[in-house]
Amino acid sequence: MSENLANRPAAQPAVPTPLTTARGPGGAAAPAPEAAEPRARFKALGPRHMPADFAISLDAYRRGGTDAFLRGPPEGLATQPMRKFEKTYVNIVDYIVRITHRIWEEKDIGYIYDTYSHDCAVWDDFGLQYGRDKIVADTVQMNNAFPDIRLVADEVIWAGDDRVGFHTSHRTRIFGSNTGYSRYGAPTGRRVRFWCLANCVARDNEIFHENVIYDTVALLQQLGLDPVETARGVVAAGAESALPANFMAGDSRRMIGQNKPAAMAIPRQPMDDPGAFARAALHTIWNRRNLAAIETVYSPHVLVQATAGRVYSGTGQWQSFVLSMLAMFPDLNLTVDDVYWMGNPAEGVLLAIRWSMVGIHAGPGRYGAPTGKAVHLWGISHWIVDGGLIQKEWFMFNEFGLLLQLNS
Repeated sequence: MSENLANRPAAQPAVPTPLTTARGPGGAAAPAPEAAEPRARFKALGPRHMPADFAISLDAYRRGGTDAFLRGPPEGLATQPMRKFEKTYVNIVDYIVRITHRIWEEKDIGYIYDTYSHDCAVWDDFGLQYGRDKIVADTVQMNNAFPDIRLVADEVIWAGDDRVGFHTSHRTRIFGSNTGYSRYGAPTGRRVRFWCLANCVARDNEIFHENVIYDTVALLQQLGLDPVETARGVVAAGAESALPANFMAGDSRRMIGQNKPAAMAIPRQPMDDPGAFARAALHTIWNRRNLAAIETVYSPHVLVQATAGRVYSGTGQWQSFVLSMLAMFPDLNLTVDDVYWMGNPAEGVLLAIRWSMVGIHAGPGRYGAPTGKAVHLWGISHWIVDGGLIQKEWFMFNEFGLLLQLNS
């Protein structure tokens, strides 16, 4: 199996199955629930919102060459309904990739005003922030620090539609030279490359919610800076940490009272319900502390790319990393906050999983002597699942935000 599942011949476009038409008074056809304007920002995604193939995918988008990409959507690109989006965008992958290029590389930073809502909520290393003006300011600062910045799309996992909203998880490699001032200091002249995973929810041509993980620790290391000392400097300067220093955390909800953690059976056929597979596997490994389950849900030769440029090859190395996290945070509890996928049993499945953890820093490890502080970790994982096993994973979390919390 290839590293990117999307490297396959394009199939027919996946069209969400319409709801059965309801009948109103007198037998007249009543509009389906999604035909009306949604009353709430977030609408729950169901299995029918998950693309059943890779017809609308990054691989299909690449066809036609770079010049075609710069001019507009490549010829023959699969289309889907894009109600209230700009006419130039023919599907959600086209929208995500091209607005990113226009904002970051063409330097049309003001296009954020047209593609983000005025009250957009964004989670990053520094916590929750509201409003597109902050997004504009942060984008200006990053472009100033790395004027030759390049964002190369590695994958876009998506689900939803133009009624309930499109959910996208955009995996990107960022390249650039630090020739301008950044929030971390004077120019170093160093060349950097690091991962970014951004989960967005968009409707009516606007992104209104985003969870973005920059691999800030890897960035700082490549700039020649010590991440721990940098975190201490940020805290000393009065910047807000990812959570207040007095963040309250009670007993881990892995269990109630003196009971044992609940058991969740891991589906033997993950392709039947990838979401249930992801929730059960993560709960079993992280909350039940059943690290033997790693051998049953991951390929023996799994490759995991994690925060700070870490790379783990094989289940043994990945098991060691999980052990190290549990040793530092003995009551760590993981919650799956969001999961969606695309694909099928024949071609494999791509999953985007957003998760969060809480725990007390009570054990030794890479973050120094135990501080006794309650911390909040959150991250995004991308899985390639084929043959019933996870073949590759990207595991990115707010590690710099964690350092801010531990040093506040």
